[in-house]
Amino acid sequence: MRNGRLMAWSVGLLLAVTGLVQAADPKATFTNEKDAGPDFAVQGEYAGTDVESHKWGVQVIALGDGKFDVVGYPGGLPGDGWKRGDATKTGKAETASDGTVNAKGEDWTATIKDGTMTVMHEDKKVAEIKKTQRKSPTLGAKPPEGAKVLFDGTTADHFKNGKLVEGNLLGATNCESTAKFGNHSFHIEFRTPFMPGARSQQRGNSGVYLQSRYELQVLDSFGLDGKNNECGGIYTVAVPNVNMCFPPLSWQTYDIDFTAAKFENGKKVENARATIKHNGVVIHENLDLQNGTPGRAKEGPEALGLFLQDHGNPVAFRNIWVVEKK
Repeated sequence: MRNGRLMAWSVGLLLAVTGLVQAADPKATFTNEKDAGPDFAVQGEYAGTDVESHKWGVQVIALGDGKFDVVGYPGGLPGDGWKRGDATKTGKAETASDGTVNAKGEDWTATIKDGTMTVMHEDKKVAEIKKTQRKSPTLGAKPPEGAKVLFDGTTADHFKNGKLVEGNLLGATNCESTAKFGNHSFHIEFRTPFMPGARSQQRGNSGVYLQSRYELQVLDSFGLDGKNNECGGIYTVAVPNVNMCFPPLSWQTYDIDFTAAKFENGKKVENARATIKHNGVVIHENLDLQNGTPGRAKEGPEALGLFLQDHGNPVAFRNIWVVEKK
């Protein structure tokens, strides 16, 4: 009996150690496509129609070691037909020895190869959809006349603790703009790293603090539900209308119109408000910000700068400009 228990314990330990060896490295981090590996080429968005001409979108999320989550959106990708509350189809996928990715859900199977997803239902091909790469319609937007340019790729001097990374990008280094703002609108572009082995808040985490008080979350939450602590969420305060997060290493945009809270005799008499577009889609419309968010400055009457949070991940920013309003 004792030997049997010892053998069972040894086998269990071996399996546990083997599992640890095979598990995806949560620290593996890529900031360029060239080094990102074969899983990066598979993950992303797919779009097309089925045999009955119904529009579909699919997001394939890399989990490391050739494994993926799959989310299907009847009606089209989020922001392009599918909206919060609509049904989804989910499944798991894994890369086979020949490089084909085999996926399976509750009532469907699929193969992904060379940028094409072939979907089957009861041994019948029901859809063949292609990989696509969406871009924000405001990507590369030029600052209008009278705008204050905070970052154009040439210097980080307009941010306290600002640092250039990769030559012409602004790092997420707990930096705050030297200029301070009350009512204003601004444009900012960001890129999250590819971290297939990481999960949740450890995956491309940063934050854009409106007036250094209200955190608009930055995170690789591609394919997730879109919570208040995920990309597009106002941390602890509000979920986005739709999760518009693009795949990691994609350049994404936030376009924000912000009205500061009003104070009289040291007392707040009117909440701050914000309308926010993520990759060109409105995710918060005239949102009432009843309170500030944790981690930075408290609400108050004074103007403050734009703050970019360092959460330990190499998130990068570019093309940042502000238009002040009366």
